[in-house]
Amino acid sequence: GLDVRVLEARPPDSAPADPRALALSHGSRLLLARLGVWDAIPQVSGIRTIHISQQHAFGRAVLEAAEAGVTEMGYVLPYHALHAALIASLQKAQGVTLLTGAAVDRLEPGAESAALGYRQEDSACTLRARLAVIADGGKLLETTHPPRITDYGQSAVIAHVTCTTPHPGTAYERFTAQGPVALLPYMDGYELVWTAPHDSAQEMLAWPDEVFLARLHDHFGDRVGAFLSVSRRACFPLRLKRAPQLALPHAVLIGNAAQTLHPVAGQGLNMGLRDAWELAQAILRCAPQALGASTMLEDYTDARRLDRKAGTRFTDGLVRLFSNDMPGLRAGRAAALTLLDCLPHAKRFVARRMMFGAHG
Repeated sequence: GLDVRVLEARPPDSAPADPRALALSHGSRLLLARLGVWDAIPQVSGIRTIHISQQHAFGRAVLEAAEAGVTEMGYVLPYHALHAALIASLQKAQGVTLLTGAAVDRLEPGAESAALGYRQEDSACTLRARLAVIADGGKLLETTHPPRITDYGQSAVIAHVTCTTPHPGTAYERFTAQGPVALLPYMDGYELVWTAPHDSAQEMLAWPDEVFLARLHDHFGDRVGAFLSVSRRACFPLRLKRAPQLALPHAVLIGNAAQTLHPVAGQGLNMGLRDAWELAQAILRCAPQALGASTMLEDYTDARRLDRKAGTRFTDGLVRLFSNDMPGLRAGRAAALTLLDCLPHAKRFVARRMMFGAHG
């Protein structure tokens, strides 16, 4: 019974140019399956094992899907594949109007509704809604409601790499003094996320392929053999961004508009999907006349508070704890990884939090 409008800035039939692969948790798969989207996504590779280690130190922990009570803990897939499946589902949905090429440039919260200003085909348009959901990554409110930003001094270099001895279904998270290195199993190789200081990351983009592969091997080690090939590389700065407030009168922020996390442990998009799901439940719980009212928005923000804080602290803590080379900390981290690997209940706890968030 709701009239839903989706304002999408991209023009019709345009695929996103974002080259990043996504790491979706098992919990996110369940949400997408409930929406009827999961089976429409092609080219998905599963993660059954997560191998965690640190450079130049003993100790490691291995998380297994079977120990967590699932067949796969996560999945790797292209950004554009998920985008296409979601758009196709929206176009079939009753009560939903998808407006493409509609770039929102104004939000005016109000006592009874929120006004959204947008441009479409060079025309200025206005739309009023009892609830405006801001899911644009945070651009719209950067000036009027600036986020709290922590710059980690790091960028992520991403690419697809192949190697001599891949281990299908095994993801690697290796912590180094300059930041984590992740290898996510996908198709014939791995999706690489190599964290480095901003200046170093820019230099890495210019390395010849053979230099890049040799230095990646030196940095990561021998667990997957020698690296054979690397695709075109891209680079993204890494920051923690938190909106000062999740809700405004008749408006709410979700996903990266609410919080943008470091990619370590792959929590960002999964948290955003949980934002969307919990918001849908809050909408369904409230009476139609209460849509966007303060009580409904408080219901949503209360439901998301624990997961949002826990996920933010988890990723931020990992970056701060592991992105250094202090000898005392190195030994403590090694001991902690070894202890984690010896405690099945602790491993199950960590795995379920990675898959389902703080409510897992």
